[in-house]
Amino acid sequence: MPELDALREHLLALLAGYGRVAVAYSGGVDSAVVAKAAQLACGDKAVAVTAVSPSLAQGELDAAAKLAGLIGIRHEIIQTDEFRNPDYLANPFNRCFFCKTELYQRVAELAPRFQVDVVVNGANLDDQGDHRPGMQAANNFQVRSPLIEAGLNKALVRELAREWQLPVWDKPASPCLSSRIAYGIAVTPERVARIDQAESFLRTTFQLREFRVRLEANELARIEVAEADLDTVLSPPARDQIRRRLHELGFRYVTIDLDGFRSGSLNAVIPLASLRVITTT
Repeated sequence: MPELDALREHLLALLAGYGRVAVAYSGGVDSAVVAKAAQLACGDKAVAVTAVSPSLAQGELDAAAKLAGLIGIRHEIIQTDEFRNPDYLANPFNRCFFCKTELYQRVAELAPRFQVDVVVNGANLDDQGDHRPGMQAANNFQVRSPLIEAGLNKALVRELAREWQLPVWDKPASPCLSSRIAYGIAVTPERVARIDQAESFLRTTFQLREFRVRLEANELARIEVAEADLDTVLSPPARDQIRRRLHELGFRYVTIDLDGFRSGSLNAVIPLASLRVITTT
């Protein structure tokens, strides 16, 4: 693909021009591509930094570490404390702003130890058309977005990941566990742990790949699965298994959303209540 070849070279040139680079790295396809590009462009002047907190799903840290080893980039793990921030716990529409502020502030504080000049993230062109309050936090800390600067959208990122033989090239998006909690419902370690256990159960029991367990008001679990998997989870035996397990985990009500999986479906309420967005900075 001539277009992809040109964009790849542009991406590598951008990163080489940044100097010493820290990649905000989750192990998803976007940050993995940036990490790989940084390793190719900057060599040992690049480091991948993974933040750990209760909102990180089980298995994600181990997978990110293994992938960083495959890429060949130095990998640093840091603890973040967004769960100590009352603005984050209140779960306003711009919750992600407080999370990313915590992340970028911690990386900035550790920059001398990591020996880096610039922090970069994995935002791509498609993220510009979505609700992404974390991008404001990135701007506040002068974080660069090389995929956007190089002109790569999600589809091209996946193509580049496949070209580089990164095993996550087709991995579904996996945002933090807090993103499953409806806005205005408090984020707590107990709730994100419960969601994590519910999703782990559904993934292993029914071999689901792209789905979410969303926590709505009154401890209601709203399960979204791909349309192709609806028949599987709606069969009487499956419904009984799901109902019993999620009640055991502490959900009061259990529902399966007939509209199926939609990325960012909780954002649908934002225009209806935009005047209530918390703007604390």
